[in-house]
Amino acid sequence: MTTKAKEKPKPPVTSIPSSPPPPLEDLFSNLYRHSQNSEFKQAVRVADQILSIAPGDEDAMRCKIVALIKSDDIDRALATVQASEKLPIDISFYKAYCLYRQNKLNEALEVLRGLEKNASVLQLEAQVLYRLGKTDACADSYEKLQKLKIDSLDLKTNIIAALISAGRASDVQGVVDPQKVTSSRSFELVYNTACSLIEKMKYSDAEKLLLAARRMGQEMLMEDDFAEEEIENELAPIAVQLAYVQQLMGQPQEALEAYTDILNHNLSDASSLAIATNNLIALKGAKDVSDGLKKLDRFIEKGAGSQRFQLAQGLELKLSSRQKEAIYANRLLLVLQANKLDQARELEAAISEMFCDTLISALLKASLLARENKATKAEETLEQFANRFPDKAKPALLALAQLAAASNHPLVAANSLSRIPEIQHLPAAVATCVALLERAGALDKAYALLDAALRQWSNSKADVPKLELIVYAAASFKLKHGLFVEAAKLYDEAVRRFGGVEALVGAVIAAARAGQIEMAESFEHKLRALSSVDVDSLEKSSGAGVMGKPIEVASLSIEEEEKAKARAKRRKRKRKPRYPKGFDPANPGPMPDPERWLPKRERSSYRPKRKDKRAAQVRGSQGSVVREGPAKGGGSQSGSHQSGNAEASTSNKAPVAGSKSRKKSRF
Repeated sequence: MTTKAKEKPKPPVTSIPSSPPPPLEDLFSNLYRHSQNSEFKQAVRVADQILSIAPGDEDAMRCKIVALIKSDDIDRALATVQASEKLPIDISFYKAYCLYRQNKLNEALEVLRGLEKNASVLQLEAQVLYRLGKTDACADSYEKLQKLKIDSLDLKTNIIAALISAGRASDVQGVVDPQKVTSSRSFELVYNTACSLIEKMKYSDAEKLLLAARRMGQEMLMEDDFAEEEIENELAPIAVQLAYVQQLMGQPQEALEAYTDILNHNLSDASSLAIATNNLIALKGAKDVSDGLKKLDRFIEKGAGSQRFQLAQGLELKLSSRQKEAIYANRLLLVLQANKLDQARELEAAISEMFCDTLISALLKASLLARENKATKAEETLEQFANRFPDKAKPALLALAQLAAASNHPLVAANSLSRIPEIQHLPAAVATCVALLERAGALDKAYALLDAALRQWSNSKADVPKLELIVYAAASFKLKHGLFVEAAKLYDEAVRRFGGVEALVGAVIAAARAGQIEMAESFEHKLRALSSVDVDSLEKSSGAGVMGKPIEVASLSIEEEEKAKARAKRRKRKRKPRYPKGFDPANPGPMPDPERWLPKRERSSYRPKRKDKRAAQVRGSQGSVVREGPAKGGGSQSGSHQSGNAEASTSNKAPVAGSKSRKKSRF
């Protein structure tokens, strides 16, 4: 049995003293230096060292969160904020910003509502509201910022963008002067000012500012040593907006070339590419539906969960609500033009969820119902929207009028047009409504509409031409439908106020039919005085001549007639005959066949081929032999079976017209 060797005693372990942590002053100095040099990862590491020594230090915690945000590590920044919520420091603003960066906009807005409204909070709140599409509230937040007397180019740029999105482009001039905005050093400010001019339909001024913004942007970015591709990406929104202005100014070819050039450059700016693609499809219309669907499908993809569709390439965060709605709407219109109704129904339901209670969603739903031959439901959809949103009712009512007129509902169409205050008394709208009411048989409503238009324009002294149109239209309509007395009054008013032959002629006809003979005669005398035609000479004339030439009343002498004929003969110019190529008139050859252009069966020389009707027809089963019958004039017969075969062979033939059939006897 072996004995174990004794283990050697181990030397005592001596502990190595750890180096003392650097002083906090040095760590804060390093943290400040890294922050100033944009070395955010090193700043986070130093902030962690400070927090390990002094947990809960407010400055170190704020610096760490800001460094994580600057390095785009938003998830870790939010986790740091949530972990430090138990500490006695208020970092709710950073929490709201992290939620904003994660597109959790409603949660971010809820956090901001509990904070004091200082400049940072108001600016972040305005950004959140802008992303949510609440443009009016966004503009209000920026106006509060403006009252704080903060003079910043970035703030002015954002204020202009918010006002444009809220439909308040007219208020932009109160923020900046469009005439002097080019003197600033911010091409973004110039660009946003140009967008405000587009909203005010001042396209020429907007184009000038956009060109100035592009020039300024190129100069500034080249000074900052940007590469050529980076400059194109930075200025891509300006290029797209320039093409859009050309499209609005009625220059479709220039806009088409600009959009195509933008798409061929294959820029990395996904939002500019999406807008250019959408506008190009809208410019082409229904020319190439399949190509338009392929292009838009690159930006729209099926969503997960309750969201059926979503925009690809991060466009959900980069595009405004109105831009996203336009892309979805154009895709639905393309699907309808391609007659893919199942896809259209699915997309329309998704649009109604994403953009509820908007005009575009109501119009798209009505379009889909109309394509499905459900005109009544489409009209109900537009009617409900107009009743719920009176301030947005004008486009819906116009669409309802067009749909009802196409669906043979003239009364609904007329009522829709008459509900639009801006156009209900315009001559074109009045004429359209009267025609629709006439189709519907509602003449009383047509008379009332004409009378209301007459009262409207009679009180307006500045629009005499419109009053003249309405007076003539009302008089003609009432004369047409038998209201002769009222028509005569209107024509009398037209004679007194406007004069002219048309008013006198109408007055004569209306007064005569109304039984007012004296009035008709007075108008007739005025008409005769205005007329420059000599009635007596007209009655003695030989009748109407060639259009555009005067009628010759006096007869010509014989000598003058001969001279005129001689002059007419001299005026006739003899022209040389034109011969076919290669034809020699000296050796014309034989005359061509006058019937050469007729089909052969229609020529006089045509003789149809004669069919041989004497040929024997084979009857019976395959391989049977047809035997000849007895010779004409009576020959010897070789038996009863021969006569039977002859009878069978002749009995199946149809008799020839004009021949006599002979009966054969059996033996």
